[in-house]
Amino acid sequence: SVCSQAGKNGLCGAAGSGRTVNTTLHQNMEHKDSLDFVVIGEITKPHGVRGEIRVLRHTDYPERFSWLEKIYVGADDPQPYVIEGVRRHKGMILLKLAGFDYRDQADSLRGQLLLIPETEVVALEEGEYYHFQLEGLQVETVAGEPLGIVTQVMETGANLIFVVQGGAREILIPHTDEVVQEIDLDNGRILIQPLPGLLPE
Repeated sequence: SVCSQAGKNGLCGAAGSGRTVNTTLHQNMEHKDSLDFVVIGEITKPHGVRGEIRVLRHTDYPERFSWLEKIYVGADDPQPYVIEGVRRHKGMILLKLAGFDYRDQADSLRGQLLLIPETEVVALEEGEYYHFQLEGLQVETVAGEPLGIVTQVMETGANLIFVVQGGAREILIPHTDEVVQEIDLDNGRILIQPLPGLLPE
């Protein structure tokens, strides 16, 4: 989810250092010159007998499904499919993809990820970030001590946690105003003010 301190619309995190959006980057390694993709959903199971599929969304913008003309299916080798229909049902998103007209066909997609090219992600406002933009950033203290690289962004409900790998040690950095002082995408770093007990001895 998107994060800010106010808690409005499911927001949490550090207002001073920007807000983040939960969307996962998937790098397609099958082809050297292929696109990078962003995961926006996962197919859970068929719905009904006419080829519709239920989608568990992995995006803060579920309305985007109604904007798309096509979507990519599959993590290993994403394949494009035309979207023939989108609707909501009991809080779930239902998709109808071209070429899947029967339940058995739709069932073959169970568990597959739904992706879009990274170039098609929703443009964010200044000071907002996608999770995948934060992964790989260098983390250092305001005193200039390098701590490692962000390998994962986790949601805990109260705030985000940056999982930072520095050599053989793993550090969990809470994304709060007190700790995260700056997120600098241009220079590839996150600047933090460690609280007592945050860093290992």
